[in-house]
Amino acid sequence: MTAEPTDDTEADLLDPGLGRGRADAERTCIVTRVAQNPRRLVRFVLAPDGSVVADLRAKLPGRGAWLTVSREAVETAVKRKLFLRAFKTKDATVAADLADQVAAGLRADLRQSLSLANKAGCVVAGFAKVESAIGDKAGIAGVIQASDGSADGRRKIAAALHRRFGDAISSVPVIDDLSSEELDMALGRDHVIHAALVAGVGSTGCLARWRRLRFFEGAATTADEAGTTRVGRTASDLQDDDQTDLPGAQQFAGSRDDGNPQGLD
Repeated sequence: MTAEPTDDTEADLLDPGLGRGRADAERTCIVTRVAQNPRRLVRFVLAPDGSVVADLRAKLPGRGAWLTVSREAVETAVKRKLFLRAFKTKDATVAADLADQVAAGLRADLRQSLSLANKAGCVVAGFAKVESAIGDKAGIAGVIQASDGSADGRRKIAAALHRRFGDAISSVPVIDDLSSEELDMALGRDHVIHAALVAGVGSTGCLARWRRLRFFEGAATTADEAGTTRVGRTASDLQDDDQTDLPGAQQFAGSRDDGNPQGLD
């Protein structure tokens, strides 16, 4: 993926983070040595105990190092001990599973943004409501499906998307990275299998965080195969919410929060 860093790249690539120091400046990835918009990078800082941690908001104190939003980039930096070079220290602690820690943080960030979108009235939940929203003239900003939902439910949603969008279905984001339990936590209701994002600021922020997670994992962000089961994912016995979503069920709960993990502004 990347070229081996050369010995002449010992220049100080650290900076104090967004909103401090160089205004609107691009940052340089310590692995690829390519300067990019900070939105395409993840900042890392040294914690008080000397451990290297991801600063997803790019606002923690201290001077930080930047990496391309990529699991491979993080794993390469750990393997080649590039954090030690960037921070100019031999005492920093770099966890072997740092890439997994970043992925967990990005997932938590996605859950939090979904919770906020729900509170802003930008989420409908339940198969019937999602199917109706897909067919509505106003349209949807994206579809949300539990990663452990049934293949049959995915096919039904895919069929609804095809009826509404035809070949343009590939332009519809399908968020299926979170489990039903995670969706329950984010939306403050039980047994969420299907949901949809409708237009609004909350949806925009949620999709941005989802794309960030997907970019990190090297996964697609379009719905060419919307509603299908991903490779390696087994079918679930979890009862679909088109069977359990009773009339009058709460649509915008938002009463349970996912905490306040670090994430994008």
